[in-house]
Amino acid sequence: MTSWPQGYGLKTFEVIDSTNEEARRLAVAGEPGPIWISAARQTAGRGRRGRAWDSPTGNLAATLMLRPGRPAGECAQLSFAAAIAACDTLQDFAPGIDMRVKWPNDVLAGGRKIAGILLESASQGAEPPWLAIGIGANLATHPEGTEFPATSLRALGATVPSADDALLHLAALFARWYDTWRGEGFAAIRDAWLARAAGLGTRIRARLATEEMSGVFEGIDGTGALILRETAGTIRHIAAGEVFFA
Repeated sequence: MTSWPQGYGLKTFEVIDSTNEEARRLAVAGEPGPIWISAARQTAGRGRRGRAWDSPTGNLAATLMLRPGRPAGECAQLSFAAAIAACDTLQDFAPGIDMRVKWPNDVLAGGRKIAGILLESASQGAEPPWLAIGIGANLATHPEGTEFPATSLRALGATVPSADDALLHLAALFARWYDTWRGEGFAAIRDAWLARAAGLGTRIRARLATEEMSGVFEGIDGTGALILRETAGTIRHIAAGEVFFA
C-alpha cells in the first residue's frame, strides 16, 4: 500500500489561484518545505511560457515547494525526476496504455499530452532559495483544440483515481527519485528518463525562442539539454524549447 512520504507536508485547497503561486507565497513566508500544495480547482493555473493551464475539478493540480540547496542548473534537472514520477503514477492507473515522457517536461499517453510540469523559483542568485515544481495531470477531463493533442485517463478508458489518490502515488514516487538525485546525481535520472522517452531516434521539429530546426532526437546530455542531429550531421544541444514529432 502506498503511503505518504516521510518528511513531506501537505496543504490542500478547494479553490485557489495557482498552486505554484501558493508555493511562492509559502516560501517567501519562511516555510521550510518540502511541502505539497494541491487544489481541486485553480482559477489562474499556468503552464510554460505564461500559457493558461486549464484546471477543472477532477484533474490533478499540485505543486511541490522544496529547498534543494543546489545551483539553478542542477535544480532544473528535477523537472526530469518529476516527469518520471508523473509518468509512472499515470501508468499505474492505466497499465495497458503506452506512457512516455516528452522533452522537456510533458507526459504522453498514446502519443497525446496527459500531464505537464512547470518549474519556478526565486530569480535572485545562482542558487535559488526555493523551487516550485508544479504538476498538472488530466485524470477526468482534457482540453480540446490544443496545438499538441491532449487526452485524459477517462478518455483512454482507464481507471480514473481521485486527485488525492493520484497525488499520494505521485508524492511517494517523486520522493524516491529526489533521494536518488541527491545521492547519485543526474545520471540515474537521465537513464530512467531516456528509458521512458517518446520519439527517441526519430525525426522531430524543435521550436526555440527565435528559430525552428529539425533533425533526429538523439537523447539528452548530462545537463538535460536535448541532443539534435541535423540533416547535415551537425549536433545541436538545445537547452530550452518545444518539441513536435514529425
